[in-house]
Amino acid sequence: MNHKYIGYRCSLCGKQFDPRDILYTCPDDGGNLDVLLDYGNIRETISPKEIIEAAEGSLWRYLPLLPVDRPSGWGTPLHFVGNTPVYSPTKIAEKYKLKSFWVKDESTNPTASFKDRASAILVVRAQEIGVQVVVTASTGNAGAALAGMAAAANQKAVIFAPKSAPQAKVAQLLVYDAEVILVDGTYDDAFDLTLDAAGEFGWYCRNTGYNPFTAEGKKTAAYEIWDWISQPYNQTGLQLRNEKPELISELSIFVSVGDGNIISGIHKGFKDLKELGWIDQIPKIYGVQAEGSAAIANAYHAGHEDITPISANTLADSIAVDFPRDGVRAVRAVRDTGGDYIVVRDREILYALAELGQDGIFAEPAGSAAYAGFLRALQERKISLHDPVVVINTGSGLKDVRGAMEAVRGAPIIEPSIAALKRYMKNQRIR
Repeated sequence: MNHKYIGYRCSLCGKQFDPRDILYTCPDDGGNLDVLLDYGNIRETISPKEIIEAAEGSLWRYLPLLPVDRPSGWGTPLHFVGNTPVYSPTKIAEKYKLKSFWVKDESTNPTASFKDRASAILVVRAQEIGVQVVVTASTGNAGAALAGMAAAANQKAVIFAPKSAPQAKVAQLLVYDAEVILVDGTYDDAFDLTLDAAGEFGWYCRNTGYNPFTAEGKKTAAYEIWDWISQPYNQTGLQLRNEKPELISELSIFVSVGDGNIISGIHKGFKDLKELGWIDQIPKIYGVQAEGSAAIANAYHAGHEDITPISANTLADSIAVDFPRDGVRAVRAVRDTGGDYIVVRDREILYALAELGQDGIFAEPAGSAAYAGFLRALQERKISLHDPVVVINTGSGLKDVRGAMEAVRGAPIIEPSIAALKRYMKNQRIR
């Protein structure tokens, strides 16, 4: 058994469970389970300096803080998850007169989304407990991440996806040789079928917001933000350690929210760092939901943790969820850090997608939703132009080309002649 991993704790009733048990949710009340780490042991065996200066360029640099051991297949995509870049978009900063604005781009992961972080940990966990088949429900990204990581590790993967999932995402599942089954229903229907299948056939269920190890992968994004800020010189050339050592506590992080597992995972990562004494204060976390899929935001603004299911309707398919399975922890991630929930319309998501593209960042609608939320927060003066902000783009725009095409005007068609080109240039006032 991994010596760093000492069990589970229910996020609702607080009951703890043995680490040798293979559990998904609390057997008493169905609450999400938090994986418990042995912080005392970690503090004695590793220092933050050793983490920051580690040569490993992936999420596995944080192995001392993860509840799994080093994976096999070290030369495969499973090895290269994480270590995603942090960009400083100049056009956006100049347009809005922002002082400290960055975008962390998760599209550089092996299957081009944030979900690789969770799937990498889950595949290694499946190997450690000797499971042959891993199953998940997905609108595309989680399934692609599982399929890709499973292929790299020679693991069998079964994916249930709603038939409405974007074809680019379905194609990715098939190319990775997963067993793909489209469900004539919603993501939530696929989710429930996955639970039934896992129980019936003994498969290991990776479902987001259900398997407690998913948050353990997603928390590594928080580690990377801390790591990036803690470097003597980060990618922007700003000497943060010497000039602004307290920046981590002043930071505001914007992330899109569907089932709630990414935001709760990021919160868990920062809580780990605070528990270890490596940071003094957790950054503010802002969750962004689409207006047509805002069950968690609704609960937060109503001042409680009771998540009421809705009928999700948004073009951002990756955050279109009727009943968020990690809603309680998602509410707490914002409430406990002094952040807020922002609700944006689909047209704002498309506008944000196009504006990010002008700075060289191609986000899918679910990713650009986080930036749309930032713009709304700026407009409503929830944050100021001087606040240091990191917006997380959770996936590549190539995942949903249809959504991208709605965000921009179509390309013209002209005759292949200089005369035709000149006429077009004249009409468009291009010089």
